[in-house]
Formats: sequence, C-alpha cells, structure tokens
Amino acid sequence: MRRREFITLAGGTVIAWPLVAQAEVKALLVPRIAYLGASSPASLDPRQIEQFKVGLIENGLIDGQNVTVDYLWGEGSPDRLRQHAADLAKRNLSAIVTAGPQPLRALLEAKVSSPIVFAILSDPISDGFVQSLARPGGNITGLSMIGTDLESKRLQILKEGVPGITKVMLLHDPTMRSTVGLERAQSGASGLGLEILVGKVTEVDKLGDIFAEAMQQDVNGVAGLASPLINFNRKRLIDLCSQYRLPSIWEAIAYIRDGGLISYGPSFPEMYRRSAGYVAKILKGIKPSDLPVEQPTKFELAVNLKTAKLFGLEITPTLLGRADEIIE
Repeated sequence: MRRREFITLAGGTVIAWPLVAQAEVKALLVPRIAYLGASSPASLDPRQIEQFKVGLIENGLIDGQNVTVDYLWGEGSPDRLRQHAADLAKRNLSAIVTAGPQPLRALLEAKVSSPIVFAILSDPISDGFVQSLARPGGNITGLSMIGTDLESKRLQILKEGVPGITKVMLLHDPTMRSTVGLERAQSGASGLGLEILVGKVTEVDKLGDIFAEAMQQDVNGVAGLASPLINFNRKRLIDLCSQYRLPSIWEAIAYIRDGGLISYGPSFPEMYRRSAGYVAKILKGIKPSDLPVEQPTKFELAVNLKTAKLFGLEITPTLLGRADEIIE
C-alpha cells in the first residue's frame, strides 16, 4: 500500500493526501529564478556566474534547496534571445536576471511581467528602461554604469600606456541602440589628440573586413565599446588585433586573459554578486520599482605584458603601477 498522510478536516472528515502530492505542492512554493544571457557559458567570464551564485548564498538562497535557478543563453543570436524571452513570458517566475540591453529589450518586447534585475547595463535611462535611478518604475531595476564615462577613460588609459597611438578604431555595436558611449568616446578622443574611425560590429563574418579597412586608413589602436555582442566575439576580435599588431583596450579582464592588451572597467563579477541582493529583496516582497538602480563601486585595470612583448611595446611604468592584474 502506498504510504499516505491523513488529514482531518473541520467536521471530522478524514482524507488521504499522498506524499507525492505534498512534494509537488512544495516544489510549486520554491521560488524560481531565470538567468537570460546574451552570449554563452563559454564566452562569459566564468567568475560572473560564480559570483552570482556566491551572492545568492550570502543572502541565504541555495539553488536546488530553497530556490531554483535556470540558465538560458542567447549564444549571440537575437532570434534565440527573443525565443527564450517569449518562453519566459509564459512562466510564473519570481525574478529574471540578465545583463545588457539586448536581452532586456527582448524580455520587454515579450511582455514579461516577472520582476527583472539587470546585473550590468550601460545607461538604462537613455535606453528608456527606467524612469530614474532613484525610482526605476515598472518591474525593472539593477546595476548600471551610467555616469562613469568609461569609454573616454579607456581611450585615456590606452594613450597613456601606448603614447605613440594616434588613430583609434572604436568597435561599436549598433544593436546597443544608445550612442551615448560612442559620442563620449569621440568627444574624449579629441581632447587626447586622437583621430577616430568607427568600426560597426554587425556581421561576424565581416569582422576581418573592418580591420582590413582600418589598416588602410592608418589606424594604430583599437578600443572596444561595451557590448554583449562584442564580448561574445572577443576571441575573434583579439585575434585580429594580434594579426595586425594593434594595441587594444577593452571593458573587462576576460579580454586580457584571452590575449587583449589592456582592459579597464567595473568588476563584472562584483556586479553579478550584488545583483543577487536585488533578487533576495524581491523574494521578500519588495517591488523592483522601489529598489534604486545602483552603480559599480569596484573597478579593475589589467595589462597583458605577454601581448605587449609580442607587439614590441613597452607599457609605461605609471600604468603598470596602477594595474590590478598583470599577465606576464
């Protein structure tokens, strides 16, 4: 006989409730979270998801015990992102975590009603995702890099590290839609005496053409603007920089570990860890609209001396002295 538990209702009626049914009800009560990434597990810095999990544990949330987390990946495909977003819109989720404007836009276009937390976003106000940093409104909140002027700072660091650079190709992803970062980089370049060529990263199979054209226009440096698509294709872009011996600067340390020359930007793993705190607050009943958008507090500068040596470059001692990570 299958084991059952007997429950006495008001009036003395006794009914049997199989343990399997209790397990099903318990599973329904466990908060379900989804992570939607624009890239893939192979291209994302593994520390980011690792630190997200650390953040969950710090807030008493353990995947597989008192919370369930599903990880979905766009693999660099807009169509796949939209399909995942449409599927998530049909699910009753406690929260969705993502990063970058492309997956966030896909979730909104799919009319997802679940609370959404962005671990990384450049400018949620200009992109129209939130009303303000203090009062986001709607069902979205998270961490933003707005106001950090990172794109122009990266050009300054590249020029400091490699003073001989005179003309830089800015790798720009049009699917970001917002041109604020591009405009700030162009403005910052003029103050540094740098000429700028904008290379639009749209089709992966044409990346080689972008670099070939840049060389014809005497480009001698590269700066990658913030973008999940550029990050997804970073190994190909770094290979092209190596092929043409072009000093480069990027938004995250993952690029440097793959052979890029310099990186400067917020600690993305730290931002992922902090995003878990938003999830915990939402699970406690706080609305996303009542959770202010926060900004990064930790920034990382990294230099790959192995790449510098390969290019025949000497990075200035002042820059090396400030580096948080040096690859030799």
